[in-house]
Amino acid sequence: MIRCIASDMDGTLLNARQEISELNRKALLYAKEQGVEVVIATGRSFDEAHFILQDAGISCPLIAVNGAEIRNESGEIVSSIGLSGKQATAIANILNEIGVYFEVYTNKGKFTEDYNKSISVIVDIYKTANPERPTEEIRSMVEERFTKGFIQTIDDYEVIFNDPLYIFYKFIVFSREEEPLKKASKALHELDGLKITSSGHDNLEINHIDAQKGIALETFVKERGIDLKDTMAIGDNFNDLSMLLKVGYPFAMGNAEQEIKELCKYQADLNVNDGVGKAIAQMLNANL
Repeated sequence: MIRCIASDMDGTLLNARQEISELNRKALLYAKEQGVEVVIATGRSFDEAHFILQDAGISCPLIAVNGAEIRNESGEIVSSIGLSGKQATAIANILNEIGVYFEVYTNKGKFTEDYNKSISVIVDIYKTANPERPTEEIRSMVEERFTKGFIQTIDDYEVIFNDPLYIFYKFIVFSREEEPLKKASKALHELDGLKITSSGHDNLEINHIDAQKGIALETFVKERGIDLKDTMAIGDNFNDLSMLLKVGYPFAMGNAEQEIKELCKYQADLNVNDGVGKAIAQMLNANL
């Protein structure tokens, strides 16, 4: 019996337009009506994820920034774990030496040192995934993230690295070339206390070793008296693996990496074909 459903967002709950489809929305709301605990587990910041959920009329707890934060349905932080300023500096030094672009998620928002680079990188990634969408439409969507304050520009990361009021939840590294990412991953693995994963071919995601979706989900269900064997998790990439390996009902999206599919007992449809909604309807025997 499924008592909890945890869903990733990008490549999973969200379609090509970065929206929650009507079937996916109905399925999540139906699950909640049936008394199933629904939680979103995403690499996004709370603000970014909450904005999309709110727009779809969905209110639920959030595991944000790959497990660095757990927030309740009211948006209050239940727990958080991040990297120190010293660790952040060490990570940044490696990435700067290799020459790869990166952004930093903190307890006070997400930061970039290069506004134009941030725009072009995200537009390029979205355009590759959704070639049918006009570039200007994608650019407008990405620029909205700045106007809404989801990303802030800073002249020098060292300003926040040296400020004790900041907790560093995640670094995300972008590169269209595979070799710099491999080089960065190898160098970063030499540092203690890090979890290095990815949410796509173009990136690396760097968190505290204990900031993982699987660890956060285990904490989340335990506090509610739910067993992981009665939990369903849905994802598409390597930053989802820690939770997919823990639950009784692991679903890989139809668009998931092949390795993810091979490690999951169940497979959902593509994210552009309402894969989450169909999987939930199947497991809850619902006609949506």
